[in-house]
Amino acid sequence: MCDDPFDVLGLPARFDLEPMAVEQAYLNRVALDHPDLVSGDGAVGRAAKLNDARMTLLDPEKRARLLLNCFGYSAKDESLPDGFLFEIMDVRSQLEQATQTQNAEEIKNLEQWAKAQRQEYIAKVTGIFDRLELAADGQRVDIASELRLMLNAWRYIERMLEQAGTIGA
Repeated sequence: MCDDPFDVLGLPARFDLEPMAVEQAYLNRVALDHPDLVSGDGAVGRAAKLNDARMTLLDPEKRARLLLNCFGYSAKDESLPDGFLFEIMDVRSQLEQATQTQNAEEIKNLEQWAKAQRQEYIAKVTGIFDRLELAADGQRVDIASELRLMLNAWRYIERMLEQAGTIGA
């Protein structure tokens, strides 16, 4: 169904990969393809490809977007779930206010909120991928659209976490 980076690491193209399975597959492939052990012009390129595959599959949001493409659906649609934009704008405004006032406790609370949201999106996306895999062809377009909505909202959460991490650093 999908070649890269799932095939690079010899893993099945599915969302619910355990990080330890990704790490183990990576280490197994590195042992076989390491530039110090394998000669040839492509050895360094193969090592870079392994590293890229590992980083993509360890990041659940990137893995979800890749897998959506593997199912043949583009993740380019920028739509968001109903009401999400207003909610995230409000939370981002609170984060900006906390940053301006240097309210470390509020920044931490908002970061915790975003981490909880991330976990909720991971759970939602897992369920949607399960449905997508089992769905008849006629249902897949609607399920993929629902998945895109979740991925778009999740991206906003990730951006907020990146910002909050930068602020708290």
